[in-house]
Amino acid sequence: MTDLLNVLSIPPALKPPVESSHFAYKDLLGGEFWRRIPEYANVDEKTFLNYRWQTKKTIHKADRLLDAIKDLSPPGFIEDCEKGFQRAPMSVRVSPYLLSLIDWANPLDDPLRIQFIPVDSRFLPDHPQLGLDSLGEQADAPLPGLTHRYPDKALFLVIDTCPVYCRFCTRSYAVGVDTDGVEKVSLKANKRRWAQVFDYVASRPELEDIVISGGDSYNLRPDWIQEIGTRLLNIPNIRRIRFASKGLAVMPQKALTDDAWFSAVSEISDLGRSMYKEVAFHTHFNHSNEITEISARALRRFFDAGVKVRNQTVLLRGVNDTNDKMGTLVKRLGHINVQPYYVYVHDLVQGGEDMRTTVQTAVNIEKHMRGSTAGFNTPTFVVDAPGGGGKRGVHSYEYYDRKSGISVYTAPAVKQGQQFLYFDPVDQLEPEYQERWTHEGERTRMIESALEQARTNPK
Repeated sequence: MTDLLNVLSIPPALKPPVESSHFAYKDLLGGEFWRRIPEYANVDEKTFLNYRWQTKKTIHKADRLLDAIKDLSPPGFIEDCEKGFQRAPMSVRVSPYLLSLIDWANPLDDPLRIQFIPVDSRFLPDHPQLGLDSLGEQADAPLPGLTHRYPDKALFLVIDTCPVYCRFCTRSYAVGVDTDGVEKVSLKANKRRWAQVFDYVASRPELEDIVISGGDSYNLRPDWIQEIGTRLLNIPNIRRIRFASKGLAVMPQKALTDDAWFSAVSEISDLGRSMYKEVAFHTHFNHSNEITEISARALRRFFDAGVKVRNQTVLLRGVNDTNDKMGTLVKRLGHINVQPYYVYVHDLVQGGEDMRTTVQTAVNIEKHMRGSTAGFNTPTFVVDAPGGGGKRGVHSYEYYDRKSGISVYTAPAVKQGQQFLYFDPVDQLEPEYQERWTHEGERTRMIESALEQARTNPK
């Protein structure tokens, strides 16, 4: 009894107070920060928040970039961009808002420049196993612009334009205009094509979940949002729809000042709720610097309207590939009422090798993230298995050779009996294995060995 009383009298353990630096995720950039860009020095807040002005002033060419930043960037940077624009498989499209968030004293290492403005000096050779449609979306498409891979979910590519063009875009085979290196598959907004999709979805009772993407649903007209959302929600088997967009990360002004567009999204959300069906908006922040006070204001509007917002992030080298960078991003997303959902290991994308990381990097960061915040605000790290295996938990590989950089995944519920290979970037391997990847015969042997190991000695 005495021992029990002694135990009960022990005061509860107290965690030491956190350092003030712990709360850095709450420090959102505010004020008229865009005025530090010469081109926007005399732009007032009302103008800067106007989405039409943002769209009109969006930059597509290196010479316009030079006009905007003038003497802010280091010598030779614009020339580096000019060559990079020519090599990039994606068109370039950078809003004034996005441009004003880049650190022009050190643009080469800035996390936003890395994502959206190609420079020739940072390009690396594409991986030898890369294909333009690396995820095999077209192979799983019963109709143009509809990928039906998972049993109860389909991806509906409604449009082929975006408010920004990401260098790491997995749909560079279709998004944006043709470039010097890529002739795009046409997925333009087309009501006849959409009608075929609606008929297909209605004919497949197993389909319950539709992702509306593209391109970017930010670029859909309000009446298109109403039409697509209403048609899908009125299909009896559909229980959930999601609008996917990069827009909130690169042009939050649209959510603040395009009232017709925002009303269309919120009305479809309300319609879904009245039918006991879920409507969500999925956005795409990759770095905490993309989240400003303007972002917070836009997200508050979604929150006030009762629209659920989730985030999908791509793991990018030099952008968010450390524990601290990913941790700050995740905490900042939660701070503005955005639920971190997925972190994707970078797909094998043409022209994006300098941004890819290893599977091991993702494994390490996810271990660090787990337990750092609430479980529902902890993203799941996934590999979207090349060739159509779908999203696989990064830890769930059957085999992973860290020396050759080959990981093998299976997807029993998607494509039973098949094996899917992901490849770490070659420049992140040991010199011996970098050399082996330059020889076709050695590549074949490494791949065959990994597949055999996965079959005979799975994890």
